[in-house]
Amino acid sequence: MLIRYGYELTFNCQQPTFMVCLLDAHRERAHHIRYETPVVTTPSIPTSVYIDSHGNHVRKFVAPAGDLTISCDAVIEDSGLPDPVVLDAQEIPFEQVPNKYLVYLLGSRYCETDKLADTAWQLFGSTPRGWRRVQAICDFVCDHLTFGYQYARATRTAYEAFEERKGVCRDFAHLAVTFCRCMNIPTRYANGFLGDIGVPPDPAPMDYNAWFEVYLDGRWFTFDARHNTPRIGRITVARGRDAMDVPLATSFGPHLLTKFKVWTEEVSDEVLRDLIRRSA
Repeated sequence: MLIRYGYELTFNCQQPTFMVCLLDAHRERAHHIRYETPVVTTPSIPTSVYIDSHGNHVRKFVAPAGDLTISCDAVIEDSGLPDPVVLDAQEIPFEQVPNKYLVYLLGSRYCETDKLADTAWQLFGSTPRGWRRVQAICDFVCDHLTFGYQYARATRTAYEAFEERKGVCRDFAHLAVTFCRCMNIPTRYANGFLGDIGVPPDPAPMDYNAWFEVYLDGRWFTFDARHNTPRIGRITVARGRDAMDVPLATSFGPHLLTKFKVWTEEVSDEVLRDLIRRSA
């Protein structure tokens, strides 16, 4: 399966402003990319990339005063299979968790394990350990929260989402991440592209999505508390403790986001050939 994905964002800054962005497919998928334009900025400015402490590739640049548009278009090859389901995947002893993953057992800015630990054990303490416990958490979060774009709030924490019972995909992910960590399961927040492949199309404008990953049986597995069903064509952009670690854009000065366009769709070999031909 071939999936075309990309973005076009326009920022307006009052003065030259340093910015960092997490917008492109994670480089672990680089060998699957069949076509990719260079990141284009209008006006043209230099950009560079560094790797952060979570292994994400972060683009940095100084946006000029006025409008700056940044865009990229790509095609990636995907298996076409939904997220794997491994019902017998088990939790592992603490001493077997790699040191670099221990941070994903701790509370973080949006995931207050101290406030939700007692609730988590009351709700999930009697559930089977491992995959089924994580799935029980997804089931609860999906049922407990009401999704709506009108509920978006950048400062909402997992505890606040639990109390308010509403949110967007990042809130679903934050609450599930927090419950999993409370149950001593290493869990990290993730975001990326997720198109309507194999499901009814969503009429709302496309956006980046948030989900989470848990460490079971010595590997990471993907879960999605908002959709709560395995999905096809997930393209990870970044991972971290929570949304604080992986914002789409961070500016060290005021800015306005005046255009935001994201696309993710299945395409044919013919479309890929046409894109390559036009870029030659």
